[in-house]
Amino acid sequence: MYYRRKLLLGILEKFEGKLNHTNLQKILFLVTRKQSRKSFDFVPYKYGSFSFQANQDLMTMTKRGFIESHLTKVSSEWRIIYPENFFNQLNKEDQAAILTTKNEIKGLSQRELIKHTYINYPFYAINSQIADDLLNKEQLRKVQLQRRSISEKHLFTLGYEGVSLETYVNKLILNDVKLLCDVRKNSLSMKYGFSKNQLKNACESIGIKYLHIPKLGIESNKRQKLNSLKDYEKLFEEYEKSTLKENHDSILEVSDLLEKYSRVALTCFEKEACMCHRSRVVKSLKKLPNWNIKITNL
Repeated sequence: MYYRRKLLLGILEKFEGKLNHTNLQKILFLVTRKQSRKSFDFVPYKYGSFSFQANQDLMTMTKRGFIESHLTKVSSEWRIIYPENFFNQLNKEDQAAILTTKNEIKGLSQRELIKHTYINYPFYAINSQIADDLLNKEQLRKVQLQRRSISEKHLFTLGYEGVSLETYVNKLILNDVKLLCDVRKNSLSMKYGFSKNQLKNACESIGIKYLHIPKLGIESNKRQKLNSLKDYEKLFEEYEKSTLKENHDSILEVSDLLEKYSRVALTCFEKEACMCHRSRVVKSLKKLPNWNIKITNL
């Protein structure tokens, strides 16, 4: 079992074997703030800090019979049903983090727990649907100061290689990206969160539009034997002469989208833009008449 899943089970054990869905997310968030190397990353979501990966892990462990999601009269709870002591399998740092967090929030209601996270970590409250009901004017001002609102036109590119879905989405939020354009031919990924529907749902749940533009992608069979920079350059030169030339209308579409949304990001897998065909998409955009938009690889 992945260690991060043991952490989730260890938290549940120390909270009498059950926690409602929202409380577990908040407690997990507070526990990870105490870790030197965080087991989970989080995004600012509808009710504050939320980990897509943790939620996926919990659903996976439900299917495997470790926990169950139990519906009560007021909420849904995660409950342990597998009789094993996972807390004792955690390292001392994480055991201490769980016990310290339990003591820190002792006696807090769900609303008070959420408010506690908003006050101490205001960035994670920027998309909250209930912040206005929980926070006073000064506390809300601190949340508002965390929001990004930038009007300057800007084209970004980014790859998801080596980062979690949450870290990736936070990059978009911090740069006030309004639209994510997926330029993969086939928007499938073995990495959690980056197949089309997963990525679309994650982005749109926090207010970023998603659009797949497969015409700007490269067939996967053409990427099988890329062992050197020379191989990449050969592939991208062919891509410019064929795909981009044949699909110039898609380049114009991206340009139009920039006019409409102002802050747009092109995405694919590779971390470095120079190793990805999105750099050639940018090259084609820069050749358009009167192009003067700033470009940044995140």
